[in-house]
Amino acid sequence: MLQPALAMGHHPKVLRSYFSFESKVARWKALDPALKTLAEMASAVTIGCSWCVDFGHWHADRLGLPLEKVSKVPDWRSHEESFTELERLVMEYAEAMTATPPAVTDELAESLRGRLGDTAFVELTTMVAVENLRSRTNSALGLHSQGFSDACAIPPRPLMPGGAA
Repeated sequence: MLQPALAMGHHPKVLRSYFSFESKVARWKALDPALKTLAEMASAVTIGCSWCVDFGHWHADRLGLPLEKVSKVPDWRSHEESFTELERLVMEYAEAMTATPPAVTDELAESLRGRLGDTAFVELTTMVAVENLRSRTNSALGLHSQGFSDACAIPPRPLMPGGAA
């Protein structure tokens, strides 16, 4: 069983509401799934949620994303050549949104909005917020990597304390 579900199981109304919310989020399809995954992973890495990075790596594998690229998300700035300009902007935006306080510039937001369109930009923004909810909740509950990525050909890079790779 998934650790977040076990933890939330201590409050059944929270568990039911959360899964209802996640089932609705899963129906959003305006944003390219690869960009969505990179944004979620960049946010999870910034927060330092090893459970979320582990699950995200496994999810990326199930989507057919190149794991060599996905494994570089924790240190994407050192591997910029592995990512398109749009992918780099998406990860930069996810990190900026995840910072406390948020550090999104008007220029970054407008650049992404112009490239993605309003609908996908709103979805990106909300997905980063959703990943913040997931990662911060899982981290605060003390959840750690559950071994999902062990089944992947290229495992994720381990997170160091504070979220750095």
